[in-house]
Amino acid sequence: MNLVIIKYNAGNIQSVLYALNRIGISAIVTDDKETIAAADKIIFPGVGEASTAMSYLKERQLDTFIKELKQPVLGICLGMQLMCSYSEENNTDCLGIFDEKVKRFSNNISDGENRLYTSPLSLGEGQGERLLKVPQMGWNNIYDLKTPLFNNIKEDSFCYFVHSYYASVGKDTIATTDYILPYSSALNKDNFYGVQFHPEKSADIGETILHNFIKL
Repeated sequence: MNLVIIKYNAGNIQSVLYALNRIGISAIVTDDKETIAAADKIIFPGVGEASTAMSYLKERQLDTFIKELKQPVLGICLGMQLMCSYSEENNTDCLGIFDEKVKRFSNNISDGENRLYTSPLSLGEGQGERLLKVPQMGWNNIYDLKTPLFNNIKEDSFCYFVHSYYASVGKDTIATTDYILPYSSALNKDNFYGVQFHPEKSADIGETILHNFIKL
């Protein structure tokens, strides 16, 4: 099985490689189009800033190339956000694979779309309601799981998140998470999959998700 990780201006490639090695999978890191096109599976990782990352992809004509891929592609964190149509992060037009737009979390109670979120994650003992911090950093649950990407994953399983921006819930949503408001923690359209959380940092749950992607 030939697995490629797309090399671009992203910060978590080494973590993804380590996670794949733990489950016995090796991968090639490259931005070479021919090598990417020949892969059986492709991972599109990302930790960074949207406009800088898109500039890197455009300079190498990878922005149009990625959209034409026919094999399974998994975007992680910023990788998933770049697969959406647009990001509020520096007003960035993205790849447009998913129809959802990426917006910044707001913990302003007066914001019409964002709201005070009251869950065990936002309540401290004896504190009552309070606003959640941005960025979201830490473990949170995923629910309404769809597609074989989540085979053998229980509803409300916990994964590890680090992000200030989120993709709205829409027709491509295959997993949802609540933080300030419900948002897409995973997306799927055709052969393209994206997860907002970091499977490489999500222990056994993340390893199972990576295994499921390899099996797609």
